[in-house]
Amino acid sequence: MPFYVSPEQSMRDKADYARKGVARSRSSVVVQYSGGILLVTPNVSSVLHKISEIYDRIAFAAVGRYNEYEVLRKAGVTYADLTGYQFDRGDVTARGLANWYAQALGQNFSEPTGKPYEVEIVVAEVGAKPDSDQIYRISWDGSVSDEPGFVAFGGQADQVAAALKERFADGMSLTEALGAALAALAAPAAAAGGTAAAGNGAQPELTAANLEVAILDRARAHRTFRRLQGPRLEELIAASRAPAATETPATDEAATEAGPAESPDEPAGPAEPADKPSKPSKPSSDEPPTGPSTPGDGSPPL
Repeated sequence: MPFYVSPEQSMRDKADYARKGVARSRSSVVVQYSGGILLVTPNVSSVLHKISEIYDRIAFAAVGRYNEYEVLRKAGVTYADLTGYQFDRGDVTARGLANWYAQALGQNFSEPTGKPYEVEIVVAEVGAKPDSDQIYRISWDGSVSDEPGFVAFGGQADQVAAALKERFADGMSLTEALGAALAALAAPAAAAGGTAAAGNGAQPELTAANLEVAILDRARAHRTFRRLQGPRLEELIAASRAPAATETPATDEAATEAGPAESPDEPAGPAEPADKPSKPSKPSSDEPPTGPSTPGDGSPPL
């Protein structure tokens, strides 16, 4: 004889079940910067991606059970392709995808039989200007939230979001945004004294080998999605973790060019007559003089 369970209790049990499944995953972050949108997540696998491209200017990021959010990712790609083919490519938007994912997850969550998806999804779209960027967070029960600027989801999302909020600023460069994302992802381990919570296991050091990083590049005309990996990612991580070191050589060079300050106690020599030609300075070596270095902002090319 089946036991009666109230709908309220059933929904509460499903929500707790899905929440615990998502909490066992690693946290991920999506951050807006001046040139687009940055997506960062810990991932040791090079073939099982948590971050993927959905359409021209839209990216998909998820945490939780891989087999479940991979089904949702493929369904989202199909929805976007059919919408762009039947109407126009400009009609495919992150808001439309977020609404479609919300309906699919909400319908599955409200079914009396079966289990809910143990996933949490973020759909991001880069616009022509930073004001038109869109970031949406969709939970396992179909709830949608608009996240301006940045979002942290999965794992210990509250701690990561609090650390990211302290470091986030409008108009950040890619290096600054990556540094803020890495510091926020490492915040739970730092708060626990070097190890994450027991549900998450030990938190390894975040390096290029165990990170999955991608961007939506605003400067690109059509397909804006790009993965950052290999030497390029290592270079960006090193630059984001040592911002002060890049400023020191410039300061030393300026002090060298200025030369030592003239002592006020030293008596001034006799003034040279105005009609006396100045002697050309003798080069210190036989090497030809070199011109000024090529100007630049010091940032590595994308």
